[in-house]
Amino acid sequence: MNLIRLNIKGISYSQTQSGAYALVLSEVDGEKTLPIVIGAFEAQSIAIALEKDITPPRPLTHDLFKSFAEVFHITIKQIIIHKLVDGVFYSSLVCERYGSEEIIDARTSDAIAIAIRFNAPIYTYPNILDTAGIFLKLEPKNPLSSANQVDDFLENILSDDNRLSDFDEYTLDELHQKLAEAVKNEDYEQAAKLRDEIEKRSKK
Repeated sequence: MNLIRLNIKGISYSQTQSGAYALVLSEVDGEKTLPIVIGAFEAQSIAIALEKDITPPRPLTHDLFKSFAEVFHITIKQIIIHKLVDGVFYSSLVCERYGSEEIIDARTSDAIAIAIRFNAPIYTYPNILDTAGIFLKLEPKNPLSSANQVDDFLENILSDDNRLSDFDEYTLDELHQKLAEAVKNEDYEQAAKLRDEIEKRSKK
């Protein structure tokens, strides 16, 4: 069965459902998206890996995995979301060491967090995308419009307006200071929220 390559389109948190995060993957050559509910730690780890401006003072678990793998010359060739049972996605890490390939079972959120760090492609099978995928029309000629549609889509998934209102009283400089403090204190969830607020204001 042919594999379908996926990209990460967005990650969001719910202010109304504690600990609820949504990761949205999309077809590289299509318009279907695959929403996956993930935990807070994995959401933070994925957000940190995607955000180049936030560097944790100490390695996270997935960073440690990457360092361990590199020391022993293990590369991650790809990850495959290969099964969906009762709403739970199952994934595999396709690893290679000295030309020998091994497949390791992994939670999908962990697999994606690791894939980002190795720049490894993410794949799934057509039947999984047909079962759990949702159609979202993106406009490749208008990236801003596409980004806005993804934001709206995440809001619908989590029944959350995905807007930050806790930081309205702070200036942009104060937000940058608080971001630095959050990273220093290893509060990556707060850092991600502050980063989103800064980015939102920068686009105005």
